[in-house]
Amino acid sequence: MRKVININDGWKFTKEGESFNVYLPHSYNAEDGQRQADYYRGKCSYEKALPLTEGESWLEINGANSVAEVYLNNRKIAEHRGGYSMFRVNLTPHLIGNDKLRIDVDNSDFDDVYPSTADFTFYGGVYRDVNIVTGLSKKHFALDSGRNGVFATPEVLKGGSGKLTVKTVVRGAEEGDEIKLTLTDREGKIAASLTAPATAGEYSLDVNNVSLWNGIADPYLYTLKCELYSSGAKQDEVTVRTGFRTITFDSEKGCFLNGKHIKLKGVSRHQDRLGKGNALSYADHKEDVALILEVGANSVRLAHYQQDEKFYDLCDENGLLVWAEVPVISRFSPAKQDNAKNQLTELITQNYNHPAIFCWGVQNEITIGGKAKGVEPAIKELNALAHSLDPSRPTTSAQVMMCAPDSSLNKITDIQGYNLYYGWYVEKYTSLGSWLDNFHKINPEVKLCLSEYGAEAVLRYQTEIGEQGDYTEEYQAVLHDHYAREIGARDWMWGSYVWNMFDFGSANRNEAGVKGRNNKGLVTFDRKTRKDAFYVYKAHWSDEKFVKILGARYARRPVGATVVTACSNASEVTLTVSGVSYTAKCDKVVRFENIEIKPGENKVVLTAGSLRDEAVFTGVDEPEKDYKMPEGAASFVKNWFRSEGGDSSAYYSLNDRVGALMKSPEIQTAINSFLGKKKSMKALAFLAKPFRVSTLLKLGRIDPQLCDIVASYLQTIPKKK
Repeated sequence: MRKVININDGWKFTKEGESFNVYLPHSYNAEDGQRQADYYRGKCSYEKALPLTEGESWLEINGANSVAEVYLNNRKIAEHRGGYSMFRVNLTPHLIGNDKLRIDVDNSDFDDVYPSTADFTFYGGVYRDVNIVTGLSKKHFALDSGRNGVFATPEVLKGGSGKLTVKTVVRGAEEGDEIKLTLTDREGKIAASLTAPATAGEYSLDVNNVSLWNGIADPYLYTLKCELYSSGAKQDEVTVRTGFRTITFDSEKGCFLNGKHIKLKGVSRHQDRLGKGNALSYADHKEDVALILEVGANSVRLAHYQQDEKFYDLCDENGLLVWAEVPVISRFSPAKQDNAKNQLTELITQNYNHPAIFCWGVQNEITIGGKAKGVEPAIKELNALAHSLDPSRPTTSAQVMMCAPDSSLNKITDIQGYNLYYGWYVEKYTSLGSWLDNFHKINPEVKLCLSEYGAEAVLRYQTEIGEQGDYTEEYQAVLHDHYAREIGARDWMWGSYVWNMFDFGSANRNEAGVKGRNNKGLVTFDRKTRKDAFYVYKAHWSDEKFVKILGARYARRPVGATVVTACSNASEVTLTVSGVSYTAKCDKVVRFENIEIKPGENKVVLTAGSLRDEAVFTGVDEPEKDYKMPEGAASFVKNWFRSEGGDSSAYYSLNDRVGALMKSPEIQTAINSFLGKKKSMKALAFLAKPFRVSTLLKLGRIDPQLCDIVASYLQTIPKKK
């Protein structure tokens, strides 16, 4: 009978000729990949002696980024291209005794492997568990088909009954061999069972009075035990969990789970952590789920790649609806299409049995550099592949905000997401509503959600009234409050996904004096601090009653009148400052104006019934300089939202839109001189007319020095009156 032996301990790790011992999971970019653009991208090796095995034995590697080569006794026996899925290697034909295993892992940019460019660090390493599956008889459930050779498709029927269709892939099965299927409910009682020939390959179980997997309200799971018998002797056994549910989408009414309307209140999640890279423990995954549930979310977008099986299990158990996707992202490449199909196949077949997963994502922002030739048929091919592998779930994709609402790309997948950053990269956050309504008017049949939106906040930057681009908690909270209200006001939108639940590593970034990080999280990279925007969503989404003083980290305030912002899902709150009380109605967020701050300590208390939160504001004579982002903190950022290099708005700046710049003869001459006869680039510039220059430079990852050069050049050209 099969048994699984974990071999995480005792590996010899070698990088550039230097060796030391490590314990898996391990990432060799846990430090440099979180602080610098030139982090290590190359090959490293992991070596150890194999334990004794019996019967047929397989090596199971749950994640190695991004190309892995497996050597046994210095002989290459396998290769896997793609850094986020599980893969297995049959060791049996190669074992000789006292075997030495080596795994070479390379996180370089490969021409035939997705992704190549994206706004996150491509950590290298064997960063998930490694196991030996051994003791297999010659007849067993396949280890090279999905996760365990069993694919369970639950169906909810009328009258409260259900049907479970089970497909199996069995190696070595012969006539006379049998499969026994036993479905048990949450209490361990048998809900259905069946014994049938092992060669049939497909079976059906009828389930009476089926209990529904109903999201976070009641994530009811069944357990399916699959046993393989030959001549009455058990040969193999695997178990999978499954859940019965329905989910549908309507372009006017939104999403329905088990026939009841539900707004998917979602967050996005990258799998890395401060100081760990992608090498997370089970406790790390559990903590992430706990924080996601605490904020009141009922869905999570696992961006932008297949994540750990342990996390999908936790979502099953806790009722979080999952958007799962592949890293077909940012830059389309025909040379990577075969790899895209392979990664999509692995994602779907390995995670098919998770009831939490409600859709398969086939691309994210694939037109960020323009709509490349061949991109549309390629996405259609991935969409068709997803449907062929799993007809029971819808497909989805996430468009970059520059993708026009009437683009034919919006008509490929079953449901559609858009990544919109009004109020951060472009325009003001008040522009969101008109964009959504215009899109719905143009595409009344498209089932739309917001797949990304947000703003960055660095804890040390604080203010009373935030403004676009200041990286303060205050502005991030205000922006998210507005988005939450606009999304909630439109039932036809089936959901939304905050970008991001957690700060994450992005080696190419240098934002507000913080290198190697995207700061858009509602929670800090180390998961220790919930930002103010976290509590804004808790007020909008959670049923857990609470009160929270926002701006508590803006603790040293100038003496005199100030604004104190409070957050709660109670209908009324009372703010008490130095013994003086103020009561106000609270619609999730309330601002108390003209609150007097006296010199020295001012005790601040927020209450609603028995609920209570406290803070201390210290009255000071002058504003704290440390609360404001220094002008030199990020030369790239300083030009995003204001004119620089001169105080006069009579000159162009990075804050101007491409369309405005194209009206200038001087700039047109410069464009023609630079692009020459590159018609495709000129066409792209025309499509970019609505966007600020700063946005396009940002998306193109332009070097900060070049950004300053462009800004300085623009400031020399006067605007025509």
